[in-house]
Amino acid sequence: MKKLKKSAKLLMITLSMIAVLNENSSAQKLIVEIYETAANGNSLKKIAPISKAINPIKILIKPEEKFQKITGFGGSFTQSTAYLLNKLSAANRKKIIDGYFSEKGANYSLTRTHINSCDFSTHHYAYNTTPNDTALQQFDISEDEKGIIPMIKDAKKASKDGFKIIASPWTAPPWMKDNNNWVGGKLLPKYYDTWALYFSKYFTAFKKHNINFWGITVENEPHGNGNNWESMLFSPKEMTDFVEFNLGPKLEKDGYGNIKILGYDQNRAGIQEWVDEMYRSPNATKYYAGLAVHWYESTYDYFGDALQYAHKKNPSKHLINTEACIDSDVPAWKNDSWYWSKEATDWGWDWASEKEKHLHPKYAPVFRYATDIIGCLNNHVDGWIDWNMVLNKQGGPNWFKNWCAAPVLVDEDKDEVYFTPLYYTMAHFSKFIRPGAVRIGFTNPDKDLMVTAAKNVDGSIAVVVFNQTEETKNISLTINKKLVDLKISAKAIQTVLIK
Repeated sequence: MKKLKKSAKLLMITLSMIAVLNENSSAQKLIVEIYETAANGNSLKKIAPISKAINPIKILIKPEEKFQKITGFGGSFTQSTAYLLNKLSAANRKKIIDGYFSEKGANYSLTRTHINSCDFSTHHYAYNTTPNDTALQQFDISEDEKGIIPMIKDAKKASKDGFKIIASPWTAPPWMKDNNNWVGGKLLPKYYDTWALYFSKYFTAFKKHNINFWGITVENEPHGNGNNWESMLFSPKEMTDFVEFNLGPKLEKDGYGNIKILGYDQNRAGIQEWVDEMYRSPNATKYYAGLAVHWYESTYDYFGDALQYAHKKNPSKHLINTEACIDSDVPAWKNDSWYWSKEATDWGWDWASEKEKHLHPKYAPVFRYATDIIGCLNNHVDGWIDWNMVLNKQGGPNWFKNWCAAPVLVDEDKDEVYFTPLYYTMAHFSKFIRPGAVRIGFTNPDKDLMVTAAKNVDGSIAVVVFNQTEETKNISLTINKKLVDLKISAKAIQTVLIK
């Protein structure tokens, strides 16, 4: 018996020694890559770890804590962007497409486009403008064949892994609406079936170009947009009735039941009433794949409580930010410092009510992007889509003259291209946190740093750290007792990729 106990003890000691050796061996094989974009001029620059951090902030990554599966990150194919790409030389067009979609570039994985025209179109258009053509015999996507479709095809060629596309309508053709107008108004109930058919016809027309869709939103900004540009109003009940009794069954019948339907598609403060209605019954719930949201409610508040509410209402559903942009300002041209300084304003700077004015201070564009994406990820959002991929020096073209910024700006007359710091900010997420990754837990003792982390399908771990302060910070990153010491610059975002 004593011999057996002694043998068992020796076995345990041996196994422990093997485990330690294996851990040390793994530590030696650990590959760490650090990329930084900062106000100091770094643009996704690869930097080296430091040998030993002095008084470091100790961040612990917890792969065993698992949250949402990531759908992807990316931007939007708009008519304005396609129009500008058609104005550029072939070399610059390729430079931009590769910059967004190739493995060497931002490697976008989740995108959006618009059904019919939107504010970032050069003019109003729809695929059927024939009144009372309820069978949509005159359905015609030739307007998209001039720009959006060739752009998507070029992006597909540049993308090794491919990408998902979400389509969103800003409005039905005016003849289907109670005000017979591009702006405002509601879809007439007698055209609910026709509008559902419109989606199906759209998918079929694009399928002929070998373009398939991952998802749709029912309506962009169903509260309207102040009656400024293309819009169509829905209440939560009206939208859910349309999805449950018209759109969902029609897509199912026509073989498009695999396309994911996302509800709402507007600012986050209104989430509760929408998810309560969307998931009101098993039949309504089965047609909704999740919720789409925008960020325009505030320049700094990502509304974590609202996002948590949506997640808890139905944890199995997607939660995707489908639109975000620096709005209300003409973007700075070839001036990186503007994107790191509190210079920008948004619509709320001028128009918010007094009680909401505090939500819209001047802000630094890079800060807004980094804060919102990290805040969203840490509150169960699984996809984040930027708005226009390319705009010009004016922040257009835009038929309404609603100027905005984009991560890539161009001077179409001089054939010049400017990759702004916003492009590199987006790439910190899209390039390193890939579809299918799972967000994982962490502890972060520094309130001035924002952190998120995800484990990719290939086993690599991407940790994104955002330093909003004016000082360089030392960090000690711990994962399963393996330490990586690093230094993050002032006003900087870093992605640490651990393989």
